[in-house]
Amino acid sequence: MSDVVGTHVRTNRERWNEISDDYQRFNAPRIRGQAFTGDVAWGLWGLPESELNIFGDVAGLDVLEMGCGGSQWSTALARRGANPVGLDLSERQLQHSLRLQRETGLTFPLVQASAEEVPFADGSFHIVFADHGAFSFADPLRAIPEAARILRVGGLLAFSHISPLYEITVEAGSDRAGRKLARDYFDLRMFADADGLVSANLPYGEWIGLFRSCGLAIEDLLETRPKDDPALSGRQRSDNEWARRWPSECIWRLRKTTSQGER
Repeated sequence: MSDVVGTHVRTNRERWNEISDDYQRFNAPRIRGQAFTGDVAWGLWGLPESELNIFGDVAGLDVLEMGCGGSQWSTALARRGANPVGLDLSERQLQHSLRLQRETGLTFPLVQASAEEVPFADGSFHIVFADHGAFSFADPLRAIPEAARILRVGGLLAFSHISPLYEITVEAGSDRAGRKLARDYFDLRMFADADGLVSANLPYGEWIGLFRSCGLAIEDLLETRPKDDPALSGRQRSDNEWARRWPSECIWRLRKTTSQGER
């Protein structure tokens, strides 16, 4: 097991506080608009929820965003009639959430906590989700059981993250995928990234075993593929070409089938 396990929560909180302003500024063109339109899109390539249909109708549902950042997603779901709660490890990210609430006039609870120890009762939510949020940085062996615990029976867990295949082609000290295997596939649970964050992943078989142990049935695994975009150039163009050949990210769609006591 990587030596970053045990220190990753503190490391990620400090690092997200440092990079939050730059992250929100850089990603604003891609994610800000959805808070005002309600038209959400998944992943690095912005694939529309209207096409993927991960959630279905969210009106009237209690929804937790795990790793909400600036709460653009939660705000969009509030526009669609959901009752969202935003959770994030970083207080600076939550300050951006509060700023967006002031701009939009849409308010909902914001909670600072780790996805590995969430302050909610069993069966609190119809949906728990993240789009490259907490499940990309929290220990999955702790975060997935917590997500399952706070879901109601029949509830949906949906989250996107970087594909394990992508991860094992990233050279040490690099921030982009290559075309050769460079990292141990069986040592993906927690690892230090070039940007100073500690990321989390698992081999596919371990993800599946973990879900089953938590009473979560797999409804879908989407290995998303971006559309070819000739307008892209430089790094974005090469990343797009890579992701059109091999999966760079994926989305899990899971349904809670049993209560805690039945497992």
